Amino acid sequence: MLNHIVLMGRLTRDPELRRTANGTAVATFSLAVDRDIPNSATGERETDFIDVVAWRNTAEFVSKYFSKGRMAVVCGRLQIRCWDDQAGNKRRAAEVIADSVYFGDSAPEGR
Repeated sequence: MLNHIVLMGRLTRDPELRRTANGTAVATFSLAVDRDIPNSATGERETDFIDVVAWRNTAEFVSKYFSKGRMAVVCGRLQIRCWDDQAGNKRRAAEVIADSVYFGDSAPEGR
């Protein structure tokens, strides 16, 4: 079976770097990814906002070199998390677990 995803989009916020209890780096960020086909009703391109999680060296790299508005190419796998909220409702969230993250644009001025 295959679970592989490649996305290109702009970061909607600066990556948030945290560490697990044993010191493993984990960075979370969100990508704004434009759809290829315009909406048939409006003619406008819609945008999907996709949550991304990067671990270890990839997390360190993302938190050091990427910031809000920067174009990124993310390669990884799709993961669905399930949990029960405080009211006992079943919740689900889709996120991409990044294996690698690349620059999708040139370095900004002054960097």
